[in-house]
Amino acid sequence: MKTEHILIIRFSALGDVAMIVPVVYSLAHQYPHLRITVLSRPFARPLFEDLAPNVGFMEADVKGEYRGVKGLNALYRRLMAKNFTAIADLHNIIRSKYLRLRFNLGRHKVAHVNKHHGEKRKLTTQNGKQLHQLSTAFQNYADVFAELGYPIDIQFTSIFPQESGNLHLLPETIGERKGFQQWIGIAPFAAHNNKVYPIDKMEEVIQAIIKNHPSCRIFLFGGGGKEREVIDGWQRKYDACTNASSLLRSIDKELVLMSHLDVLVSMDSANMHLASLVNTPVVSVWGATHPYAGFLGWNQDPANVIQVDLPCRPCSVYGKKSCVRGDVACMNQIQPIHIINKVEEILAKR
Repeated sequence: MKTEHILIIRFSALGDVAMIVPVVYSLAHQYPHLRITVLSRPFARPLFEDLAPNVGFMEADVKGEYRGVKGLNALYRRLMAKNFTAIADLHNIIRSKYLRLRFNLGRHKVAHVNKHHGEKRKLTTQNGKQLHQLSTAFQNYADVFAELGYPIDIQFTSIFPQESGNLHLLPETIGERKGFQQWIGIAPFAAHNNKVYPIDKMEEVIQAIIKNHPSCRIFLFGGGGKEREVIDGWQRKYDACTNASSLLRSIDKELVLMSHLDVLVSMDSANMHLASLVNTPVVSVWGATHPYAGFLGWNQDPANVIQVDLPCRPCSVYGKKSCVRGDVACMNQIQPIHIINKVEEILAKR
């Protein structure tokens, strides 16, 4: 009998790929006989390589080695050698559609994610907006596996077996966590400006946390360029702050550190999803986008969402569009005290 072997396709950005982890984990544990291969971009390997014994990872540089139709044909030939019995397209864009077509022609069992574009348009339109919770991305992914004959109940806590990663794997600068300390993460950036809380107001949040908890450590997460300039500036200005991303330089190490945080303050960004994969509570700050679109981090408490109600919100599913008002009120009207109070509320429960 042919071994059941499912190919899961999900390219895209880090946060999007991170969101499939709870679903893949659940699939792997509820169908231990099933061989699973995740096809994604190289950066995603740390999310899957130790997820479960029956989960493997296959990287594909679709903007380099496998670029264009010629590259996708080469990738398809490589995939065909793996003898997949089912294909789950969790991306549903032109690249994955092309691969899906090739597998369909080869009479493979194929299913793809329904992104519910029509419902999302009603959620983000400025006329006749229908503001209600849509199906989550996690459920949309689970529906794909159900269509392939693998219904699942999504059950996931952390990518780490004991829920916290090994701090000894990190640089000595991180050190051991002392019992009297609060470890707090702040990820102040996102891919699009309409999803970023004003930097001066976020600095007020940092100042208040340090004042309330003089022995705390604040770990800052962010990318390069101007983001790094801001974070390095805070690190120089406040002894409690550490530029974690610059120090660690890898997703797997950032996940270890995040697993030891009491709380992370994040935008609607990849860091929210990474923290969710290690069972760390997130105070998430939302502007142009909205949790109703289905992209709140896995198992995050909606009560920890920071947002203001405006008739124009949400104006975008992913935050790419320009502000319809021109003043980004969805972010500017959020006061630092709202974030500070939520952080204190979570710390009081730890």
